Amino acid sequence: MVVRIKKGIKELIEEASSQIKTLTIEEAKSALGNDEYAFIDLRDIRELQKVGKIPGAFSCPRGMLEFWIDPDSPYHKDIFSKEKHFVFYCASAWRSALATKTALDMGLSPVSHIEGGFSAWVKKQFPVESVMR
Repeated sequence: MVVRIKKGIKELIEEASSQIKTLTIEEAKSALGNDEYAFIDLRDIRELQKVGKIPGAFSCPRGMLEFWIDPDSPYHKDIFSKEKHFVFYCASAWRSALATKTALDMGLSPVSHIEGGFSAWVKKQFPVESVMR
């Protein structure tokens, strides 16, 4: 039996990208250290431990995003109740595009994600913070 889906990941990412704000890698770098911005790292903890993260970024595994954003959830994290511009990122900007769209749909605003993700950040040799095991 062949499984048929209505939308593939490519279509989902394209759809999300057409509805969200994408920061260039330079725009993201210039926002680093600005208290009005909160960088949210969506990668799995093993990814963070292996290659680090953007300095000061809050780690929120993609699978917990909706639960951590919702103030009525028993898993809610206070960072998502603060008046910040939330900048999501992952390794290559695929998970972050979908997460940014989800956060926007939930009413979190302002939100954006980083073009090219953490891979683009590292390629530009921008600062990286180690994550302890």
